[in-house]
Amino acid sequence: MKVYSTDKVRNLALVGHSGSGKTNLTESMLFQTGATKKIGLVTEKNTLSDFSKEEMERGSSIGTSVIPVEWRNYKVNIIDTPGYLDFIGEAQGALRASEAVLMVIDATAGIEVGTERMWKYTENIGLPRIIFINKIDAENVNFRKLMEELEEKFGKKVIPFSVPIGSGDDFIGVTDVIYQKGFKYVNAQPAETELNHDQIKATERMYEEIVEVVAEADEVLMEKYFNGEKFTREEVLRGVTTALLEGRAVPLLVGSAEKGIGIDILLNTIVNYMPAPNDERAHSGFRYESGEERKVDVNEPFSAVVFKTITDPFVGKISIFKVISGKITKETPIYNANKEEMEKLGGIFSIRGKTQLDVEELDAGDIGATTKLQFTETGDCLCDKNHIVKYKNLKYPAPVLFYAIEPKTKGDEEKLSQSLRRLREEDPSFTINRNPETKQLTIGGQGQVQLDVILEKLKNMFGVEVVKVPFIIPYRETIRKVASVQGKHKKQSGGAGQYGDVWIRFEPCEEDFVFDEEVFGGAVPKNYFPAVEKGLVESKEHGVLAGYPVTNFKAVLYDGSYHDVDSNEMSFKLAANLAFKKGMEEAGPVLLEPIMSVEVSIPDAYLGDVMGDMNKRRGRILGMDQQADGTQLLIAEAPQAEMFEYSIDLRAMTQGRGTFTMEFVRYEEVPQAMADKVIAEAKAKKEE
Repeated sequence: MKVYSTDKVRNLALVGHSGSGKTNLTESMLFQTGATKKIGLVTEKNTLSDFSKEEMERGSSIGTSVIPVEWRNYKVNIIDTPGYLDFIGEAQGALRASEAVLMVIDATAGIEVGTERMWKYTENIGLPRIIFINKIDAENVNFRKLMEELEEKFGKKVIPFSVPIGSGDDFIGVTDVIYQKGFKYVNAQPAETELNHDQIKATERMYEEIVEVVAEADEVLMEKYFNGEKFTREEVLRGVTTALLEGRAVPLLVGSAEKGIGIDILLNTIVNYMPAPNDERAHSGFRYESGEERKVDVNEPFSAVVFKTITDPFVGKISIFKVISGKITKETPIYNANKEEMEKLGGIFSIRGKTQLDVEELDAGDIGATTKLQFTETGDCLCDKNHIVKYKNLKYPAPVLFYAIEPKTKGDEEKLSQSLRRLREEDPSFTINRNPETKQLTIGGQGQVQLDVILEKLKNMFGVEVVKVPFIIPYRETIRKVASVQGKHKKQSGGAGQYGDVWIRFEPCEEDFVFDEEVFGGAVPKNYFPAVEKGLVESKEHGVLAGYPVTNFKAVLYDGSYHDVDSNEMSFKLAANLAFKKGMEEAGPVLLEPIMSVEVSIPDAYLGDVMGDMNKRRGRILGMDQQADGTQLLIAEAPQAEMFEYSIDLRAMTQGRGTFTMEFVRYEEVPQAMADKVIAEAKAKKEE
């Protein structure tokens, strides 16, 4: 692939609800630009961007892929993202590397939840958008109704740049509103066609809408507009780009990805109106953190950020990066500013799905890839060691669904850990955790699909099969009363014996554990105090009810006795252990469970259902807060035991429109009926 200067590069993230046709659209662009001889289809499992076994089996994208196309001497880097809500981390990484977004909407389905959420997110970060309505040729599609729905959801900033000619069986092509020409398509190739009177009038009316937006771009154009003067093509181009960047206009185009209809007009719109990476008004997802500041300029020292890693079982690790400043060649020395290590390039190339396209140089703003970087992970900054710069890391959303897993084959523990670490290089939005208390290995992510894909990849790529196991809830035990008990350890077996005698008062306490002493007259020598405390610390790891750690209690050593010959540290440690067991039983032991603070963001329509469900989970509603975007923020607390699959249930209740965050706040007493059940299960397990 040839080298493109910064002003000839366009980077856009391809987003939309799952099934809207994003991958088919990339295939149609490849065909339209001459990169392929046939439009690949997801249904035929022959697309360039869905190349993994898991993607082909599912018939949908599960990872970000980069598809560069060449059009009119421009390079358009399309970053195809998964439509599943679970892979929001993939989409955010792609948006970070883009100056604008291409949002795909299925004409047969209208505005779906994935589109809504992505619109809201891109609106919040101020990222320019282009909308492509796909499948416009399908039966029963009503373009006017679609426009009304778009205006209702997104406002009047959505302006048609192309419209369908005919509908259903009578659909023949699209009209280019800017040029006011109609085109019909045969084998994805456009040919100009005459417009009838009504179509001409409709096109003129839509062009006037575009001119009005352009007129608002600056005072000179506004004056020209009011004087009735026509804008030049350059003025329209400049004005639309300004409106796009300022968020005052969102161009809308229509077509059919599967049939290659309207793709040429879409590509023209991208290269004409989307900002170049070095446009000072353009969105930059890579924010400066430290070191030498940079501009998107080929004359600046080299810097780049790895925004995606692909783990290939044959090639190894592929690092996909965006050049922020300067340029990179095969000879460029690379320094990883995050790991503080020099890296050796395994060559540089443009990547199209999994196909590597050799390139001699990549300039600022362009996207490329390399292999075999030893230290580099997703999010790391590569730069010139003499001109170090670091960019802020992307903050991924906290996981909301967790699986507890273990290898199917004993002895695969180490292999499982290594494989998970490699998969996390590919997808940093999921977490791996080994609970130090329960010893369970857990993975966490944004939903069931994401975690299921990880398990599939473990099997397909690394040959590690795992099983999901029930979560071990980290219960605690504590006491509600005060108890004073004796613990006496006495053993005589010829020679030196063992003797330790303590009286300890156990009482509830706000702190986790407090040890104190009130011994008078040397009843227990001071040098044995640490042994008593050590005995209690070891004992509190296993309570008397169900064997869970004991918390929130104070132990006061206030009396005891010793033997000049037979007493030693071990004897007093064992005495403390006996006192602990007796004291816990007499001090009103109770079982505690972890309580989570939950914040649920939902549209008003689902508030009643979500509140009712929270009550069923033994949750407490603490309050509600109306948000600026019209949603409700429900604030609640609920036991962790009831929340393991909340993300699945919330998605079902709200049609995917509800989101939540959750974090641990404290422990609370378990209701007696449930406590009895937990204690019985723990005792049964102990007897096995």
